[in-house]
Amino acid sequence: MEEINYKVLEFANKVSRKKKGAKDELDAQGPEYRILSSVVTEEMAEVALALEFRKPQSVRQVSAICNKSEEKTRELLEQLATDGVCFVNNKQGVDTYWYDTWVPGIMEMMANNLENVHKHPEIAQAFNDYGIVRGSKSSGMFPVGVGLMRVIPIETAISGETRKASYEEISKYLNESTIFSVSDCACRTVREAMGEGCGHLKEDMCIQLGHAAEYYIRTKRGRAITREEAFAIIKRAEENGLMHQIPNLDGSGKTHAICNCCGCSCLSLRTAEMFLNADMVRSNYVSVVDKDKCVACGECVTNCPTNALHLGQKLCSTKPIVDKIERKYTPRNKEWGPADWNVDYRTNRENVVESGTSPCKTTCPAHIAVQGYIKLASQQRYTEALELIRKENPFPAVCGRICPKKCEDACTRGDIDDPLAIDDIKKFIAEQDLDVNRRFIPAKRHDYGKKIAIVGAGPSGLSCAYYLAIDGYNVTVFEKQPVLGGMLTMGIPSFRLEKNVVNAEIDILRELGVEFKTGIEVGKEISLNQLREQGYKAFYLAIGAQQGRKIGIEGEDAEGVVSGIEFLRKVNLASFDTLEGNVVVIGGGNVAIDVARTASRVGGEKVSMYCLENRSEMPALGEEIAEAEGEAIVINNSWGPKRILTEGGKVTSVEFKKCLSVFDADKKFHPVYDEEQTIIVPADTVLLSVGQSIEWGSLLEGSKVQVRPNKAAIADSFTLQTDESDIFVGGDALTGPKFAIDAIALGKEASISIHRFVQPGQSLVIGRDRKKYTALDKESVIVSDYDTTPRQRAMQDHSATLSFADERGTFTEEQVKKETDRCLGCGATIVDEFLCVGCGQCTTKCKFEAISLKRKYNGEGVSYEHVKPAVMKTVIKRKVRITAQKVQDAFTGK
Repeated sequence: MEEINYKVLEFANKVSRKKKGAKDELDAQGPEYRILSSVVTEEMAEVALALEFRKPQSVRQVSAICNKSEEKTRELLEQLATDGVCFVNNKQGVDTYWYDTWVPGIMEMMANNLENVHKHPEIAQAFNDYGIVRGSKSSGMFPVGVGLMRVIPIETAISGETRKASYEEISKYLNESTIFSVSDCACRTVREAMGEGCGHLKEDMCIQLGHAAEYYIRTKRGRAITREEAFAIIKRAEENGLMHQIPNLDGSGKTHAICNCCGCSCLSLRTAEMFLNADMVRSNYVSVVDKDKCVACGECVTNCPTNALHLGQKLCSTKPIVDKIERKYTPRNKEWGPADWNVDYRTNRENVVESGTSPCKTTCPAHIAVQGYIKLASQQRYTEALELIRKENPFPAVCGRICPKKCEDACTRGDIDDPLAIDDIKKFIAEQDLDVNRRFIPAKRHDYGKKIAIVGAGPSGLSCAYYLAIDGYNVTVFEKQPVLGGMLTMGIPSFRLEKNVVNAEIDILRELGVEFKTGIEVGKEISLNQLREQGYKAFYLAIGAQQGRKIGIEGEDAEGVVSGIEFLRKVNLASFDTLEGNVVVIGGGNVAIDVARTASRVGGEKVSMYCLENRSEMPALGEEIAEAEGEAIVINNSWGPKRILTEGGKVTSVEFKKCLSVFDADKKFHPVYDEEQTIIVPADTVLLSVGQSIEWGSLLEGSKVQVRPNKAAIADSFTLQTDESDIFVGGDALTGPKFAIDAIALGKEASISIHRFVQPGQSLVIGRDRKKYTALDKESVIVSDYDTTPRQRAMQDHSATLSFADERGTFTEEQVKKETDRCLGCGATIVDEFLCVGCGQCTTKCKFEAISLKRKYNGEGVSYEHVKPAVMKTVIKRKVRITAQKVQDAFTGK
C-alpha cells in the first residue's frame, strides 16, 4: 500500500474547506487526494498550503508563510502552476499565485497537462471519479443558474425577442475580454486517457479568457489566439454539433473560460444525463417544437447532447401515443439515488418514443430523413434537400434509380390510396448533382490526415470513403476491376442505372480528395501488411459478393452455362459477345430479372425465367417483374432445375422439376419437390442467377479475420470490427447479398468506427447513435384531412425499346410539387423539457424553423462565496416539495 502524503491530504482538505477531525474530512481514498498525490510532493504541498483561495500572493509573501527561500518557493510554485494545482499571473511586473475550486478549476488544469496525464493516468481517473462522488450528492440541491458550470445558448437561438439577459450571450464574454487562449478539452482528455473517448476529439476546443488565458499561455497548456480566432472556434464547434458551457462561480455575467462540449464526454453534462440533475448546468431556456412545421427529420434528435429530444407521431390515433414527455419524479421532488440514475447514458440513447414515428425513416436501412427532404423539395429548396439526404446516403442519384423502396412499402399514405412516390422525388432532387455547375460538395469538417485504405469500390466502400474524406482523412480506394462502382457499375445494367450517373457521384469523392487505384487486387499485387508499412492505419474491406453461385446439378459446367453475375459484368465492360437462340435464366431475384432483360438486349431470341418461388414469394420487386414481362420475358414459377442436358459438351436443354414449397414452417429455405412432375426446356444458353458468393482471394492471408461457411466475414454487427483490430468489413462481404442502400448504410458506420479506431483512446461504442427506430402503428392512425391528388407517375420513354438507355422518366417540377403535397407528415419531434439544458444546438440543425428556445427560468450565476446561501434556500424548498409529493403519493396510492 502506497504511503500517504499527509501534507498533500491537508492541502486537499484546505481546497475543499474541510476541517481536520470533521466528519466530512477527506481521506486518502478520495479523488481529491488521489489527483494531487500523483504529482505533488511533500515540499510542493507545503508551499501550496501557504496559498489562498482566489487571493493572489507574490513569491515573497508565500515564502514568508511556508518558511522557504524565495528561490525555492518560486521553483515549487512554478511546478505547482505547471502541474495545474494553482494559477499564476503577472500583476504589475510581479508574479502572483493562488488556487481555485476543484471543479471548475484545479482538476481541469491538471488534466490539461497532457504529459502528466500520459504519465499518471490516475489524474484522469480521479477527475472522472470526483464528478461521480460529488455530483451524485448534489442532485436537486442547486437552483437553476447557480451550478458549477452553466450552459450558454448558441447565440443565434436566442436572438431577437427571446433575448433577455447579456449573461446568456457568448459574444458578451468574448467582447469583454482582451486576452484569449485555446486548449484541449479537459473532459475529452480524461475520457481519452481512460479509453472512453466518444469520437469528438479534444484538440483546440476550450477557450480561456483574461487571467485564465494568461495562465494557460504561460504554462503552455494553451496557445494564444485573437478574439477573431475565438469567434471562429465557437462557430466551428457549433457546426460540428458542440454546445457551450462556462465556469459559473465568478459571478453573474463573469467567467474565465468557454467550453465547447459534447454530451457523450463532458463531465459537467454528465450531471444532467447520468444523474438527471439538469438544473445543475442548464441555461434559462428550453426547446419548444412547432409541430405544424416539424417534419421529423431527426437532425435535432441526433445532435441533442442530453437526449432530451425524441421522434414521435404527429398524426392522431385511436390508441394512446406519446405526444409529450413529462416526469412525475425529478430531483426537485424526490429523494434521489442510484435507482433513479441513468448510468448507461452514453450507450442507451433513444431516438424514438415508445409509440413510434414516421414509418419511412424507420424502414429505410440508412434511416434517411425522408419526410424532411420531401418538405424541402415542396419548398423548392433542392440543394438543402440534397444536403439532408447526403447526411446518410452519398449516392442519392444512384439510389433514386435502383432503391428497393422500403420506405414506400411502409408509407402511411399507402393505406389510404397509393404510397408517396418517395424514390421519384429523391431522383428529381438528385438530378442537379449530375450537373457539375450545381453539384453539392460537402465542406470538410476536420483535417485529421491519417491514411485509410478501402478495398473495394462498390457502394459500401465508396460510402465509407465519402464520410472519412469529409472528416479529413487521406483515403485510398483499391479496386481490382478496371472501373469503379462495384456492382453499381458491373452488376446493374445501364437501362436501370446508367454509368454516367454512378461516375458523376463518384466524382464528388474525387473532389473531396479520395484517391482511387484501379486494377490492383489487394492480397495479390500488394498485401495488407505492405499497406501497413506504407502508413495506412486502418482498412475497410468491402469487396462485395461478385461471384456467381453454382447449384450442384449435372451439366452446370457445360459450355453455354454462365453465371448471371459474370454475364452482367462482361456486358457492362463491353467484353461479351452476343447471344443466340433460347436463353434460360434460372433464378427469381432482382439480379435474375436484370440478367434476363440484359439477355434480351444482347441477342437472346426467346428469354425465359424459371424460379422455385411462386409469384407471391419471388424475391424480385414487383416493379422489376412487371418491367421484365413488359419486354416479353416469360416467368415460370415453382420450377427447380434438376439437370442440364448437353450434347458434345454444350448445353441443349434444362430439365426442371415441380417445386411444391420453398420454405418450411419456420420460414427457412427448405424446398420440397415433386420429382415425378418434370419438364424439359430447350436452351442454347443457361444463365445461373441463384445467388452470389464472396471470393476473398489472398486478401485475408496472414490476418486474424475469420469467415463463415458461406465465406461472409465475421465482425461485430455494430462496430464492424473483425478479430484483426485494424480491419473492418461491411457490405455484402459481411451480410451476404443485399441492396445498395444496405451496403451504403454500413459504409457510413464503418467510417465512424475507423475514425474512432485510429484516434487514441476512443471507444468504438460510447456516445454512438445506435439508430433504433420504431414505426408508429398505422392501423390506429386517424387521417381526416389530406390532399386527394392521385400519385404522380413519371413519363416513360419507349422510343428506344430494348436498348441500354434508361427509359424511365424523371418528375417535372410540377409533379414534384403535387407529389410532395400528398405527404401526410407522420412524425414530429417531442421535447423532454426537464432534461433539455437549453443549449440551442437543435435550432442550428433545423431547416424548418420548427424548433426554438423559450425562456422558462430566470436564474443567474453567483460568485463562489454566495453559492452556499443560494443552495441552502433550494434545499429547504426541496424538502417541502418531497414531503408534499410523499403525501400526494400516499393519498393517491401511487
